[in-house]
Amino acid sequence: MRDIFHSELTQLERNLESMASQVHTAMKRAASALRTGDIIVAEQVIDADERINELQRDIDDLCVMLLARQQPVAGDLRHVISALRMAQTLERQGDLARHVAAIARGRYPEHPVPDPLFSLLVKMSDAAVETSASVSRLIEEKDIDLARAISDNDDILDELQRQSFDLIINPELNLSRQQVIDAVLLARFLERFGDHATSVARRVTFLVLGSTEER
Repeated sequence: MRDIFHSELTQLERNLESMASQVHTAMKRAASALRTGDIIVAEQVIDADERINELQRDIDDLCVMLLARQQPVAGDLRHVISALRMAQTLERQGDLARHVAAIARGRYPEHPVPDPLFSLLVKMSDAAVETSASVSRLIEEKDIDLARAISDNDDILDELQRQSFDLIINPELNLSRQQVIDAVLLARFLERFGDHATSVARRVTFLVLGSTEER
């Protein structure tokens, strides 16, 4: 019975790693679609989001089954609960990548906003891609130093979002109402993506250490 339990825990971990990898791919493609205006890449992100959702449902089902049938305690319980919550967070990151891609697709063949605001949003999307790569590696390696770095780097996206607001209200850009909406949403989606990465980092810290670390 114990061997079956550990086999199921291993499967849970593999599903979580696969989900994190797919979220990274989604964000990478969403950033590319935003930068280049490639409508095909944008649609790939939107279509792939359902696969991320399916993985999240699979993880939920497996976690509920493990809790009901195995009644894990201590470290094993922490493992299951952490996986359950991280899957929910990764699913939200997948949704955010889809939202970025949808804006890129909706403004095709033009960019959503003019420079220098557009370049700043592209910079934000690149930072989100780097963050998603780190999260994917973190879930696989459980490196506490990497978890700390992810939390610290969230300040980068926060600062870029603040800079984007300064540009949005700059009258010299003469943004249309739609451009203001797109810019605010893109900045918010990308900033929230970073927040969710920090949430995953804290969950991994809790999983490894049994407690969270204050920043």
